Amino acid sequence: MSKDRSNVTALLDDVPSFSRQNRGGIFLVIKGPDRGESVRLTERSVSFGSAPTCEMVLTDKTVSRKHLVAELVGDEVIMLDQGSTNGTFIGDSRFEKIAIGFGAEIKLGRTVIKFLPDEEVVEPEPSAETAFGSIVGADTKMRQLFHLLTDVAATNATVLIEGETGTGKELIAEEIHNHSPRKDGPFVVFDCGSVPRELIESMLFGHVKGSFTGAITDRKGAFAEAHGGTIFLDEIGEMALDLQPSLLRVLDKRAVRKVGSNVYEKIDVRVVAATNRDLRAEVAKKAFREDLYYRLAVIRVSVPPLRERGADIPLLVGHFMQSFGPQINCPPDDMAKLVRHSWPGNVRELRNAIERACLLSRNGNINIEDALLGGDAAPALGIRTDLPFKEAKGQLVEMFEREYIEDLMRRHKMNLSAAAREAQIDRKHLRELIRKYALDPRAKLDGDDDDE
Repeated sequence: MSKDRSNVTALLDDVPSFSRQNRGGIFLVIKGPDRGESVRLTERSVSFGSAPTCEMVLTDKTVSRKHLVAELVGDEVIMLDQGSTNGTFIGDSRFEKIAIGFGAEIKLGRTVIKFLPDEEVVEPEPSAETAFGSIVGADTKMRQLFHLLTDVAATNATVLIEGETGTGKELIAEEIHNHSPRKDGPFVVFDCGSVPRELIESMLFGHVKGSFTGAITDRKGAFAEAHGGTIFLDEIGEMALDLQPSLLRVLDKRAVRKVGSNVYEKIDVRVVAATNRDLRAEVAKKAFREDLYYRLAVIRVSVPPLRERGADIPLLVGHFMQSFGPQINCPPDDMAKLVRHSWPGNVRELRNAIERACLLSRNGNINIEDALLGGDAAPALGIRTDLPFKEAKGQLVEMFEREYIEDLMRRHKMNLSAAAREAQIDRKHLRELIRKYALDPRAKLDGDDDDE
């Protein structure tokens, strides 16, 4: 880190783009006469009470002199009531000893304290590398991200990746896995936004035979499938509020209970989650559980949108063209237009645009209108937006096939085998396309002795 640790601590209402939770946390008084007071839990225990010897001295007259102690034991935070007169509660439940997680609210007397993560601003030096696995970027923000990901990947810490749609969150999660000690284990992707809510628990945690209609056999869930590796919970912000406690229990216990079972099964997984929502805003709206957020955001990474790293566009264009059209060029004027484009779909939109432009390239150059498919580009390509989607797509595919085959056969002087080799398609399929579009009958359609 480029700054001294004492200068890089941030409270919850000022969380940086790159942050991680310290092993302990902060107790903040959110209700009572001492509201706003806080104390940090580290390796040393913290006591709460009205006695001046307590680490957090409370003026609430309903609090005992030494009311409560918090201790960090391994990875757990343990709260111990000290025989207080009025007791200590979480919700309506009085306790003598309990393990808590981030977001827990503890009531002692008329005072309520909340346990929050002590987030540390991480400002890594930019990496000397312009790639992290298959992710490329020379922008300072991206190279800082690469440095951070290199450090994070080596740990088992839970990671929350935040960023707009198309910024490459799943790719980042996969590269965290690929650079981790778990790289030889499974990498399981679970899209929380695409699974019907009535099936989420079954697909995440598994089910036993007969647990519901259609459960004709036992089934492993995504967590069990990821045992020994990494589970990637994509679009975690889409998970229904009433389903979130089940996920929280799994993260707390590191064990899953199949639907219809009474037995918990231990799991060894690393959790990486991603969202295109502002989860802290969702927490404030009570649309996402606060305690689940803290469990997921042990390390929180924000991925910059492409419009904030415009200097990376030529690098990304070159990277994608190596995959889709290594012999194709991007003229300087067209590159300048690509750099000026706003890219609301971020890197995914750019990738798709370059793939499309390479596919439709002519004379060894991509065309900017082909790449962007915006404005007047649709009519220029013959796209009929006044037709049903399926019919318009069929017409465009037919137009592409006809023009591609005509140009291919012309360049190879109607030699079927040579053309099929360049196009990397089967001779029989090429022959069928030629017949489908009634192209030049001089093409050599029979036999295999027509090679140059």
